[in-house]
Amino acid sequence: MPLSIINSFASWVLKQRIHQIELFLKYPNEVQEELLHNLLTASENTIIGKQYEFSSINSYQTFTERVPIATYEELQPLIERTRQGEQGVFWETPIKWFAKSSGTTNAKSKFIPVSTEALEDCHYKGSKDLLCLYLNNNEDSELFLGKSLRLGGSSQIYENNNTFFGDLSAILIENMPIWAEFSSTPSNKTSLMSEWEAKIAAIINETKNENVTSFAGVPSWMLVLMNKVLENTGKESLLEIWPNLEVYFHGGVSFSPYKEQYKKILPSKDFKYYEIYNASEGFFAIQDLNNSSDLLLMLDYGIFYEFISMDTFGTPNQKVIRLADVELNKNYAIVITTNSGLWRYLIGDTVRFTSLNPYRIRVTGRTKHHINVFGEELMVENTDQAIAKACQLTQTEVIDYTVAPIFMQDKEKGAHEWMIEFKKKPADVGLFQKVLDETLQTLNSDYEAKRHNNMTLNPLVINVARENLFYDWLKERDKLGGQHKIPRLSNQRDYLEQLKEM
Repeated sequence: MPLSIINSFASWVLKQRIHQIELFLKYPNEVQEELLHNLLTASENTIIGKQYEFSSINSYQTFTERVPIATYEELQPLIERTRQGEQGVFWETPIKWFAKSSGTTNAKSKFIPVSTEALEDCHYKGSKDLLCLYLNNNEDSELFLGKSLRLGGSSQIYENNNTFFGDLSAILIENMPIWAEFSSTPSNKTSLMSEWEAKIAAIINETKNENVTSFAGVPSWMLVLMNKVLENTGKESLLEIWPNLEVYFHGGVSFSPYKEQYKKILPSKDFKYYEIYNASEGFFAIQDLNNSSDLLLMLDYGIFYEFISMDTFGTPNQKVIRLADVELNKNYAIVITTNSGLWRYLIGDTVRFTSLNPYRIRVTGRTKHHINVFGEELMVENTDQAIAKACQLTQTEVIDYTVAPIFMQDKEKGAHEWMIEFKKKPADVGLFQKVLDETLQTLNSDYEAKRHNNMTLNPLVINVARENLFYDWLKERDKLGGQHKIPRLSNQRDYLEQLKEM
């Protein structure tokens, strides 16, 4: 069958989904209420369903009164029972897949349950919807005339008591539908290689002669791969290697600090960037418009959403609200109930709503990854945007960074200390520091207030990191590739001190 016919047919099939998306756009809160009811009904005979008497929960109010908000640590005993082979603990159908994740800060591994329903109705559905929305916005796309270059994690699948665990990307590849495998590169064997540096070399050899029309992966690690592709081929632009490239699907970390570097190696005004928001726990949101930074919250993936305002998060006055009650431009911690049996699970991410009709969000950071030592409430979204602006104004490029507080001592005021690894260093670090500080003040009024006349905070301090510092830190901890990263922000100095000692 000619590729042009395959391209047309695949586009037609994916676009049929638009009508279902329009349904939850029109009735978002009703779709969510029905979804919660279905989750409760499906799980009423599980151990957790009997414990909280799911069968008699007939309102959201009753649900919140009976089922507590839970962290991973609180759910871990139930998850471990399932990992040891017991079923019907927190979800109706057998769960044999677990996405292994250390999180960003915790060295202790987490094992996130992934049900068959979540694979089909959430993760793969999200991947198809991403293509659906992209094709709906780009009628002349020839995406399926070539292949998508994917860059996932570096862990293989391991078996234990007839259950299996590994990176989410490895689980997705292991269960991948034929349509996805046919349109992807490199091969599953290469994608599942566990040694990162050997894997990169294999990906380059396998893909550089393919007709790649899109690529997908975490911006920081994808940039490493793309620069090595250019180095290997002696080319200056990715379009010299893959002339039919049209879109990069990215997620995992903010794209802001890397966008200008991508524009240099993809010098085309027509090239598209599409962002997604997914995790081991589920696929949550997709950019649904060209040239937008807002993500459409997907409401029919088997995930019921609740939110906690960061103003009250972790306090005795903490208030949990459902989607219908959120407000614009407030930072919220996300709570999810899923078709993998995570009940009122605190995922650890923060978002803010940029639109309520439809519900669109931006990811602003992590509940644990912000700095609020001096009342400055600095979020990752702030620092990513400030870094991007400082780079633009000083013709600088950044590879990675992390920030920690300098605590007040004696009569000395506090400050923020940055460790920044530059790909292209600023000619004047002092100017970069000034622009960064001033931009942060324009982005965050709390930070501005604390910086006013050095009232509480002194000017920020910048350490220029040696070459490959962040890479070496991750390699030493066996965290190369995938979505591993050093936290951008921390209320403690642990990461910064470790980096300074290397």
